[in-house]
Amino acid sequence: MIVLITINLPAQEWVVPAENSVRLSPFTFNDSTRKTGAELYNINCKSCHGTPGKNNVINLVPPPPDPASSKMQENTDGGLQYKIFQGRSSMPSFKNILSSSDIWGLISFIRSFNEKYVQEIAKNQGVAGEVAINARIMVKWFKEGNQVQTVISSVKDKVIQPVARADVKLFAKRYFGNLLIDELRKTDSQGKVLFNFPKDLPGDSAGFVHLVAILSDEAGYGEAKVDTSLAIGVPTFRPPLNEKRALWNVVQKTPIWLLLTYSFTLLGVWGFIIYVFLQIRAIFRVGIRNEQ
Repeated sequence: MIVLITINLPAQEWVVPAENSVRLSPFTFNDSTRKTGAELYNINCKSCHGTPGKNNVINLVPPPPDPASSKMQENTDGGLQYKIFQGRSSMPSFKNILSSSDIWGLISFIRSFNEKYVQEIAKNQGVAGEVAINARIMVKWFKEGNQVQTVISSVKDKVIQPVARADVKLFAKRYFGNLLIDELRKTDSQGKVLFNFPKDLPGDSAGFVHLVAILSDEAGYGEAKVDTSLAIGVPTFRPPLNEKRALWNVVQKTPIWLLLTYSFTLLGVWGFIIYVFLQIRAIFRVGIRNEQ
């Protein structure tokens, strides 16, 4: 006989680094940010954390806290930002899914369930959703080593200075979203950071790849990004989506198998209808003969 014994161990406390715990939003929480946060919550969080205040969270170990609960609200703003950004165990990381301003919008929505909450904002207050105008991002490709470098600087009182120790992400635009290149990295003391670029990433017919570099330094800059195109991909000819036969195409270019399936199905349906009609007609004639 095999006896299975289940032991419920207490969840390990989630410790947030001190430097992250004290982070503050770069913008003031208001009705607009709460509305944005509510939309993001319903898409990304509700399936696990449930409806705020209803305590209908998903059955996980440990159970995810209700946003309106004291367990959730006792976190600092920076602590919430860190946990949403990093993730742990059954809590997914949203660092490659949500932008910095999106995460702060989520926190704005979460805080709306705490009547005692009083917001503190970063000294260099920004406006939610606006691109930081005091940050400059330059992108350069180093053929030797196949690396992409971003150089980030800020302009303050007409003085240009490097942005050090800031989080930077690099994406390549694809048909259906952005592809993260390498991983999130921090700038050095000169505001520079290198990303390893894949050697086999397809570009357009000339090899150009549309890159998006995003800086997230909430305390000083909010969120800033730059779009640029560099000829660093594998030249690839991509026919228009409507050039070949495809499900989303016009009738003339619908896949043959789909046309045949549709035609035979239609013939079958009409054949069955005609057969039923003929049977009814035959029964009707038999009835008339019997009456005679």
